[in-house]
Amino acid sequence: MTCADCLESLGAYIDGELPAEEAAAIEQHLETCADCSAAHRRLIATSSRIKAGLMRYEAPDVLKARIRASLADTREAPDQRALVPLQGGRAWPRMVAAAAVVAIVSSGLTFAALRERAPSNSTEQQVLASHIRSLIPGHLTDVASNNQHNVKPWFNGRVNMSPDVPRLDSLGFPLIGGRLDYIDGRNVAVVVYMRRQHVINVFSWPASGAPEQVAKSSSSNGYHLLRARHNGLDVWIVSDLNEAELKDFARLLMP
Repeated sequence: MTCADCLESLGAYIDGELPAEEAAAIEQHLETCADCSAAHRRLIATSSRIKAGLMRYEAPDVLKARIRASLADTREAPDQRALVPLQGGRAWPRMVAAAAVVAIVSSGLTFAALRERAPSNSTEQQVLASHIRSLIPGHLTDVASNNQHNVKPWFNGRVNMSPDVPRLDSLGFPLIGGRLDYIDGRNVAVVVYMRRQHVINVFSWPASGAPEQVAKSSSSNGYHLLRARHNGLDVWIVSDLNEAELKDFARLLMP
């Protein structure tokens, strides 16, 4: 098994979706390949971090009491003209309404908590969140190809402006593919490259203003973000690759 085959199947392997023979081949490859083994560990760690960061909230006691009271009412003689009774005397419409209240309140609590924690630069955080989400197995690309003549045309009709997709394989940044994402209320193009086992996501969407060099750089949770405006596009580059190499990549991408 080659490294390319192993990396392509890592997501399905972690999710336990591969046939036994293929899974055994990947296990054998991981035992002998340090790079693929490191990529495997990073994917598992990223998935665990995301799951650990999920926020869960319980409904307030007052709401719980109201729901219990509503369900208790259904055990009394219901109005047959207004309700369709189920076995045990429970009324489906009221149960649906109670479940809807729980969902709405829970969603509201989650939204309020997230809003309180929202950073000042929401675009940057959306881009970073999308990058981290893409590392979950099966989320990295919608079109997987190392040929820019396959990746660039795929964006036609899906975004307002198709991004540049240069081949940088000979310079150590192989093209992996592309996908469609959603940032700041718009569909955006994401072109995916690799540097050794580091994923590089390049987000872009139409922007106004004159072309400029990489204008901003920042870091968060071990990831580096570069922002630039190039050929009429607002471009964000995100990776856990070291900042120096990521800036080298940006100069190659936007000469």
